Amino acid sequence: MPLRDGGFLVSERDTRRIKRIVGRQVAVVATVQDAEPNAEGGLLGLAATADARSVFAYFTSGRDNRIARFSWDGNRLGQPEVILDGIPYGARHNGGRMIVGPDNLLYVSTGETGDRELAQDRDSLAGKILRITTDGDPAPGNPFDNEVFSYGHRNVQGLVFDPEGRLWASEFGDSTWDELNLIKAGGNYGWPQVEGRGGGSDLIDPLAVWSPSDASPSGLTYWKGSLYLAALRGERLWEVPLDGDEVGEPIAHFTETYGRLRSVEVAADGESLLVLTNNTDGRTQPRDGDDRLLRITR
Repeated sequence: MPLRDGGFLVSERDTRRIKRIVGRQVAVVATVQDAEPNAEGGLLGLAATADARSVFAYFTSGRDNRIARFSWDGNRLGQPEVILDGIPYGARHNGGRMIVGPDNLLYVSTGETGDRELAQDRDSLAGKILRITTDGDPAPGNPFDNEVFSYGHRNVQGLVFDPEGRLWASEFGDSTWDELNLIKAGGNYGWPQVEGRGGGSDLIDPLAVWSPSDASPSGLTYWKGSLYLAALRGERLWEVPLDGDEVGEPIAHFTETYGRLRSVEVAADGESLLVLTNNTDGRTQPRDGDDRLLRITR
């Protein structure tokens, strides 16, 4: 997560630590003691308010997934305050990506925990994109009078707003299609009835799809007219040109060069991308120097 001073914060799922990186200097700024790493759970996504005075962390506890808010003084995080708990958790598909939108509301992805039918249950917080206030309350105007903003998701791992204020999400498929979706309030994105396109008029189709072997998408960002999607199993960085609500043909960069890519963000100066590798997650053989934070320019 980039900071306005040019540094950034990184969460570590297994160690429960949040680190601040400035240049080549790394410092631990918090340890989330209540996080309990297991399988795909642990300390997951981070987000910050526009003024960077508050930082949010999504993590797995011993009984649920939850969101905590920290104060941030530019050097260290304060004590965590849980603002939302009771999000279903499991050994896999815990979601955990967050972003503060242009409306100053917090958007949160949750996985369906491996219990597919939860994705279609609008009273459950699993398999959804949530929209909440920075105090953890359901956002005013949410479509179902609760925290749920959209539903029918398997495991969204990337969220970003483009300059027009549209929300995009990258989503893990099962065995057929990974997805890039344009998110609409109240939209049903089909899981588990459909994977990929062709679900019918009451479901929203993805605007781009990939075979999981080519993608397994994680982080997502917008930069200079395109969406950039970090691929884990696909071991590449996908560029998806945008023209309004339309997407162009995806372009692959760095295929099998750096291994599994977990996150991609725009640096604070807007002139480069920051890409985080994830070769130490037990899914592949780590390389010398893994994991790495890469800076990419055009």
